[in-house]
Amino acid sequence: MDLLKKFIPYYKPYIGVFLLDLVAASILSVIDLVFPQLLRVLRGTLFLETPDKIISGVIKLAILLLLMYTVRFLCKHYVTYQGHMMGARMESGMRSDLFEKFEQFSFSYYDKNNTGEMMSKLVSDLFDISELAHHGPENIFISVVKLIGSFIILMTMNVPMTLILAVIVCCMAVFSFRQNGIMRKTFFDNRKKIAGINSSLQDTLGGIRVVKSFTGEDIEKEKFDRSNEAFLESKKANYKTMALFFSGNNFFDGLMYIAVIFFGGIFIAKGTLSVEDLAVYALYINVFIAPVHILIEFTEQLQKGAAGFQRFRDVMDVVPEIQDAPDAEVLTDCKGDVDYEDVSFSYDEDEERVLSHIDLHVDAGKRIAIVGPSGGGKSTLCSLLPRFYDVTKGAVKVDGKDVRKLTQKSLRGVIGIVQQDVYLFNGTVRENIAYGKQGASLDEIIDAAKKADLHDFISSLPNGYDTLVGERGARLSGGQKQRISIARVFLKNPPILILDEATSALDNESERYIQQSLDKLSDGRTTITIAHRLSTIRNADEIIVLDSDGIQEKGNHKELLAKDGIYAKYYKMQVGEA
Repeated sequence: MDLLKKFIPYYKPYIGVFLLDLVAASILSVIDLVFPQLLRVLRGTLFLETPDKIISGVIKLAILLLLMYTVRFLCKHYVTYQGHMMGARMESGMRSDLFEKFEQFSFSYYDKNNTGEMMSKLVSDLFDISELAHHGPENIFISVVKLIGSFIILMTMNVPMTLILAVIVCCMAVFSFRQNGIMRKTFFDNRKKIAGINSSLQDTLGGIRVVKSFTGEDIEKEKFDRSNEAFLESKKANYKTMALFFSGNNFFDGLMYIAVIFFGGIFIAKGTLSVEDLAVYALYINVFIAPVHILIEFTEQLQKGAAGFQRFRDVMDVVPEIQDAPDAEVLTDCKGDVDYEDVSFSYDEDEERVLSHIDLHVDAGKRIAIVGPSGGGKSTLCSLLPRFYDVTKGAVKVDGKDVRKLTQKSLRGVIGIVQQDVYLFNGTVRENIAYGKQGASLDEIIDAAKKADLHDFISSLPNGYDTLVGERGARLSGGQKQRISIARVFLKNPPILILDEATSALDNESERYIQQSLDKLSDGRTTITIAHRLSTIRNADEIIVLDSDGIQEKGNHKELLAKDGIYAKYYKMQVGEA
């Protein structure tokens, strides 16, 4: 019932189509009930007349039936087309809601959940919901109309026989209800297992280059086979339940026919039922049983749809960890002052803190660099600034304003990020650069590319700015992808810049050219650089040495070398290696 209450509101935008669909379904049901009764009436009226009257009456009746079945054709067309389109539109709306919900989640949600499972919820689960949305009310409505209509007609023909059939149908309903609960569990398990297959597939195909370079095909095949076998076992349990469900109901069908033959013979022998009425009664048995079958088959669809909708609601009911405050302020005219005030952070309440009591101030337009061992919290510290995560304690401020009191859109709009792992979308060079500014003109895109020293390279491509980059930029080198990410930030033109080990994955020559572009990009902006190669940050206004115990050293390059501490040790190690 709780699921049903959450499902019904999705019909609201389509209430007109929904009601008309039910009206059309009612007409279909009534027409199906008319034909057997028509034969019964004709047997006692028209078919007892003279041949001429019978022929004349049959012609008129045929015209009437033709009109009736034309109406039936139109109703069936409406139910099939508009009904399915209503379900498809509801599915589309839910998919849009789910996608929007996924976009609202913070990084912590994606740290804990698998992309393949999310895709399964977004695609296959919602298709089953669409089928349920259309066929559910329609099948129930048609079945109820036919059941009630045929039951009333059968009662007018023979009350005892009809009551006997009603008892069999009640036993059938009890059996179906019990099996229904078992089927729901198996269908929900099916959904989880197919999500596991999607997860395994996405993981393997996403890392196919690693798989092939380490000849890991057999390992991945084994992993996929495990999830595939788990799904097969889930389907086995599902079909075993379904087999008992459908075969049991077919057995009850047989009991109905046995009852008609057995008790019909007794009532004919007693003179309470004519042979002709028994023939019509047998016709109505089919009309009576058909909606029962529809309801039984609908049960499978109901369980699939309910399982899919449950998984849909499981996501929709999650409250995003990071949300705009009710009184959130739009950040305007950002200067670029950044403050970390007694900041502590852990990814989970039960986990050890990654950052503890960090105090840091960066003046607008200044360049600072953060260095230290892996796992020391450098990237985490930077992720707190655009509020990808919220601090556990303390506050992060931009221009003196707590980032939690600012709208996420306006906050992230003033921050540009260049990361080590560059993500390019499967589109053109132009589209990937334009991601930095919605609605940017080609001239603006070209200007950004020139600032990133990328224009000449793009011009040499077969289709220039309209050249496809491939999935994740597979057709470009690491340095070329990095320059596109830099061009994006040039186009965005933010007052605050975060460089998260932007050159550490590049070769020396590429690094030198990219570093020139980054220096140009940093000019006049508040810049926080996470550096692995210390040679790239010698000109920083201030260098912070950060480890798991907090900030250990501060100062510029010369000052830190003179201290002969941790920074000097790292620098001498790298110079020695060089």
